[in-house]
Amino acid sequence: MGAAFRSAFRSCSGQERGSIVAAPPKNSYTSSRRDRDRLPRTQPLTGRVIAVTGAGRGIGRAVAARLAAAGAAVAIGDLDTELAKETAGALGAHPGGRLLGLSLDVTDTHSFEDFLRTVETELGPIDVLINNAGIMWVGPFEEEPEEAALRQFDVNVHGVLRGMKLVIPGMRKRGRGHVVNIASAASKVAPAGEATYAATKHAIHGYSTAVRAELRGTGVHVSLVMPGVVDTELAVGTATGPTRRLTTDQVADAVLDVVLRPRFEVFVPRQVAALTRLAAVLPGRARDALHHLLVPNQLAALSDRSVRAAYEQRTRTARLPEG
Repeated sequence: MGAAFRSAFRSCSGQERGSIVAAPPKNSYTSSRRDRDRLPRTQPLTGRVIAVTGAGRGIGRAVAARLAAAGAAVAIGDLDTELAKETAGALGAHPGGRLLGLSLDVTDTHSFEDFLRTVETELGPIDVLINNAGIMWVGPFEEEPEEAALRQFDVNVHGVLRGMKLVIPGMRKRGRGHVVNIASAASKVAPAGEATYAATKHAIHGYSTAVRAELRGTGVHVSLVMPGVVDTELAVGTATGPTRRLTTDQVADAVLDVVLRPRFEVFVPRQVAALTRLAAVLPGRARDALHHLLVPNQLAALSDRSVRAAYEQRTRTARLPEG
């Protein structure tokens, strides 16, 4: 177990999970110094075409900005068409690659097809698809409205599957390509109060694992980026456990890194990987104790449900994915 987790064990003594306050790892996400030294110094993604879903705000916006600054031509897809265009215009003011703002409903196959077709017409064949759009409902599992549960699976699972099914055949024909699914640390752990959300992220992990096996030797890569709690509207009112709330820029750093050097699993912060590996080999009681100490209890953290009311109502009725 790493120093961060030993610190967390000491910090958690006698406290409820929802009130954990501990020193974070020094780097919530950074490449090693050796890795950073190997990064190309100027616009390493020049000539690459990258499409990002749910990119009008939050993680998606930060990812689009980082990839464009690295030289890529980036398509920003969002259900809020005007926001997508505004974001592309705002980010386009910075040095870097081209940006294109387009309408995209990841829950609708025709919309996704139109999005990808327009990207290829305007920018060229898609080298990388970033499946980022996602939503979350927080609360006791038995109180979750059915429409909220169905909506999470529609966006978080079927939206990702739809994108992979639509974009990968063309990549396979070209003998190259990369799909990056923005999942969550909830792909490996399941916080109390996030039952359906965790189920959707577990599903994406399993699906991505299987598809990756099918694509072995084709030149098409599949990656999962699994951040902890990120400072976006999706996570408002939730606890982070023994690490600090991540910034969207930290997740964007991780995405840029995995696009430059594809690999399957990327945790943000990196130390979460140690937790998942340790939990996998511990006996049941020890595993439960580790989970109790290090995984935030969102039921305990969310003392005022009203702080999430506007977000959850919007994602259930306005059909606006938030990444």
